[in-house]
Amino acid sequence: MAEVFAWSMLAPFQFLLVLVFLALAAGPLVIAWRRGDPLSLAMVLSLLLCWGMQTILSHFESTDRLLTVLLALNPAWQGDPQNFHRLFTSGWLHATSPGGGISWQHIVGNVIVIALVGVPLEQRLGRERWLIIYLAGVLGGNLAWWFSHLGEYGFSLGASGAAFGLLGCYLACWPHDEIEFPLILIRKWPVALIAFLRLGIEILQVWRQYGGFDDSSNVAHLAHVGGFFLCYAIGRPLARSGPTPLELKDGGPTASSAEASRIDSLKQKMGDISDDPWSMAGVELSKRAARALASLRQEGDELETRQAWLEELAEITLCPVCEGGLKVEMKGELAWLECISEKRHVKWP
Repeated sequence: MAEVFAWSMLAPFQFLLVLVFLALAAGPLVIAWRRGDPLSLAMVLSLLLCWGMQTILSHFESTDRLLTVLLALNPAWQGDPQNFHRLFTSGWLHATSPGGGISWQHIVGNVIVIALVGVPLEQRLGRERWLIIYLAGVLGGNLAWWFSHLGEYGFSLGASGAAFGLLGCYLACWPHDEIEFPLILIRKWPVALIAFLRLGIEILQVWRQYGGFDDSSNVAHLAHVGGFFLCYAIGRPLARSGPTPLELKDGGPTASSAEASRIDSLKQKMGDISDDPWSMAGVELSKRAARALASLRQEGDELETRQAWLEELAEITLCPVCEGGLKVEMKGELAWLECISEKRHVKWP
């Protein structure tokens, strides 16, 4: 008989376990975002931490299925708005093995693809677009499974839709890239070859499942296909505004090209220095400060030189509003001036 789900049925300790799980899922991503680290590697850590928690909970009868019941996709429940979260949270869960515990093949297979495909794709797309594609893969896979199993009771979970979504986006945008991938041998293979082989196998599995040839598999192959095609469809429109030209034929991203892409992305976030707070307030600068400001405008298109000239200005100028001191604030490698007394007075550029 199908279980009935309601959040009100949870005990405080069960709520606490859910909060811990969500913190493990989000924590690595938040830290990586703030530090400017690759989200693809943070996602691998996020999935492994969540898998570790599932492994621990699977050893206790009272918590064995707790996270699955609360967070995994279930077509029988999905029409209820309170279950919308399952379209995404299921992507951080992985299947339990028949004898209890966690099936390590499920998590390992997904993190290998996310690492090997996700890292170079993030270098091509940029961090923000990569995260959108990843979440779209989770969503596309779950929507495909939900609508193909409307009203059926059963749980679907795993990051495979996201992993295939990364492949779909990569194929749409940079099919000529070569990346390290385990196809017979672990070596560089063209993205197009990897994508077509993996997708072809999944389509064959879907045909076997729904054609009645093999209905014993509990793998959601249709979800893999759904994640792939949704990200293939949105990949090019999303990547057009990204840091890398579409269908670039340079063999694939390297460490140097990734660093150049990261620096370019940071430079796009540097504020405009054509105007300054002293001119806008009608305050005349000293000759030394005016020279420093002119040098900033001439040389401030590089991260390091901008920081250096802003530090010079902080030492020799005052806030044009309160005549208090100024300081240089940093977020990663981006620098700006702030009023020490009240940052609303000056936050420039």
